[in-house]
Amino acid sequence: MNIAVVGLSHKTATVEVREKLSIPEDRMEAAIAQLMSYPNIEEAAILSTCNRLELYVVTSEAEGGIREIMQFLAEFSQLPLQFLRRYLFILLRQDAVTHLMRVASGLDSLVLGEGQILAQVKNTHRLAQQYNGAGRILNQLFKQALSAGKRVRTETEIGTGAVSISSAAVELAQIKLQDLSDKHTTIIGAGKMSRLLVKHLISKGAQKIAIVNRSCARAEAMLKEFEASGAQFDIHPLEQMFDCVAVSDLVFTSTASTEVIISRKHLEEISPNHIGLTLVDISVPRNISADVNELPNTKAYNVDDLQAVVAENQESRRQMAMQAEILLEGCVAEFDMWWRSLETVPTISKLRQKMEIIREQEMEKALSRLGNDFADKHQDVIESMTRGIINKILHDPMVQLRAQQDIESRRRAMQMLQVLFDLDSPSSQLKEG
Repeated sequence: MNIAVVGLSHKTATVEVREKLSIPEDRMEAAIAQLMSYPNIEEAAILSTCNRLELYVVTSEAEGGIREIMQFLAEFSQLPLQFLRRYLFILLRQDAVTHLMRVASGLDSLVLGEGQILAQVKNTHRLAQQYNGAGRILNQLFKQALSAGKRVRTETEIGTGAVSISSAAVELAQIKLQDLSDKHTTIIGAGKMSRLLVKHLISKGAQKIAIVNRSCARAEAMLKEFEASGAQFDIHPLEQMFDCVAVSDLVFTSTASTEVIISRKHLEEISPNHIGLTLVDISVPRNISADVNELPNTKAYNVDDLQAVVAENQESRRQMAMQAEILLEGCVAEFDMWWRSLETVPTISKLRQKMEIIREQEMEKALSRLGNDFADKHQDVIESMTRGIINKILHDPMVQLRAQQDIESRRRAMQMLQVLFDLDSPSSQLKEG
């Protein structure tokens, strides 16, 4: 068995490529089922965010498993494999384990230390469990990665004042427009990212904010926590989106749509007479087509344009990231010890099975000699006592076997147990001696 991760991220692929491989949650069940149908893949989980798509698998044969993942990605994206290869990274065993822990800790994010990724990793684990992709190994890996992510945030200061994608988008808007207090701002979408956009816009002095969403009730619920901010809010249904865009200086899009919702054609009547329209798209797949930049008085930005804003915030947290990396080394070692201990399970199971057969046979002989009256009255007590003796006898060998970190030492110890207790012979069918 091997753990592998194959994927791409903001470090290896542009948003144009990432959006083609984004897997929305309503397609996750089918995607996991397809992965699990391949002969070399035993477990599977898919992490899909605006900045990354990563497939975590447990594979019975590494080379074959990687080929099957590549086949899945090519079929899902409908892109040639030779095109995809240049953007993908492949990590195996300990490198894959370390990568997930770094991702969960925010150390691999576009925004160093950002907090939203931890919830996204948690959701990935939940979906993998729900759709029967996560088994014993991935469950343990994600459990420890989530624990590592929480530890990094509580034991270091990397998350202190860390910007999110949303706050970086607002900072970019402020750089381009200077003062946001007199600007009419429209946010299309009412999810978590939109809530963060509202929060950061208010902190930058924005006063006039319109929310456009399919469900006005959801938009109202999102804005409840900002009622005391003093900002003026308007809520509009999706049908009024372009009416809002026409009177806005600044527009953010953050929806789950897999299609472009604002294109050049949509803005051709608006842009010539507009005093200046700035659009910031933080969705992947993109909500705004790139060709709107060809229109007069219009400038559009996407998540890849946030790099410069983020870079200014990164350097101050480099030292904290180094502390986090040291902490993660211990977390990776802890998982590796658990992973290696799985090799001992068959030997321990055989040993326990043999001890149990001996216990049952000897107990049966003793009870037959003591007579039925004694057996009926005291059998439970003797049963409990003999099980306790077996457990105590086996405890130290099991602990010592699992504690062997050196592979060769552990295998020699297992071989010794197999020889001393004759575990490889058909002795599970012991006869009375």
